[in-house]
Amino acid sequence: MSRIGKLPITIPKEVIVKIEEDRIKVIGKLGELSKEIPNNLQLSIEGEILLVRRLRNNKKDRAFHGLYRALVNNMIIGVKEGFKKELELVGVGYRASARDNILELNLGFSHNIIIKYPSEIKIEARTEKGRNPFIILTSSDKQLLGMVSSKIRSLRKPEPYKGKGIRYVGEIIRRKTGKSA
Repeated sequence: MSRIGKLPITIPKEVIVKIEEDRIKVIGKLGELSKEIPNNLQLSIEGEILLVRRLRNNKKDRAFHGLYRALVNNMIIGVKEGFKKELELVGVGYRASARDNILELNLGFSHNIIIKYPSEIKIEARTEKGRNPFIILTSSDKQLLGMVSSKIRSLRKPEPYKGKGIRYVGEIIRRKTGKSA
């Protein structure tokens, strides 16, 4: 049996979990998330514990068992506490501003990059004197948050020679030495 899939999920008191035929809906203080569950998995609530079981034991079902247990657990954590990603813009003249579901980035190109992001994500652009600009993304949907943050990072990946680009806070970039004279 899957080591991750067989772990029970504890449902907090402030979170409501509804299981319909092929869909799970999780409601909490930070929002509402729902996900379709494949037919080969069965969800059951026993008291304050949610269990994910597989009906068959083939390779595909074993793979989905741990995956969907992790996805449902992330949904419960997301509506209770939320998720947060921080990006740092490293480079001379790099700036970011966020307003009305639009993120505007100045990354050294000849034009500013304008990104319209989903309303489920809250983006805050912070600039402090003497420090690099930060972009802080928060959401209850971990999957959507990861997709949007990786899309923003892909606009100017950190390069290994000068270290310029957009990086996650705490990310370590392996630096290369330049030409030796």
